[in-house]
Amino acid sequence: MTQAEYGKEDQTFQAAGGIDGIQQLVEDFYGVMSSSDYAAVIRHMHPGDLTVSIDKLARFLCGWMGGPKRYSEKYGGIAIPPAHSHLPVGESEKQAWLGCMREALDKQDYPAELKEYLIEQLTVPASRIVLLRQKIQQSQAQQQQ
Repeated sequence: MTQAEYGKEDQTFQAAGGIDGIQQLVEDFYGVMSSSDYAAVIRHMHPGDLTVSIDKLARFLCGWMGGPKRYSEKYGGIAIPPAHSHLPVGESEKQAWLGCMREALDKQDYPAELKEYLIEQLTVPASRIVLLRQKIQQSQAQQQQ
């Protein structure tokens, strides 16, 4: 499958191994986050017990990759930047998150093109989280003047 085919219908979901493959990716992602010094700052943004975090991310990624909308079935709708606006996410936190995802992707038996595609696509909402946080901080600074 070429990179251009990912993102159409459920092709990304299927290439990632469906529900089971995405579940493994997410478990590996949080394993990397929990064991990597560079990710300590983002790990501390999560609860000690990662059960719900794992469930939410796995369910979200299923739908995001074109599979069943499992997140909304259980948790309702989500807008990624506003859902993370309470967290102090800047460029370094974004890079730590993406670094954890890169390492988790490298643990999967995915084609290189899929890994590259997923990182490119995940960078978009990660960047939007940072931008929203910057706007919130600017607004707060203006209110204090």
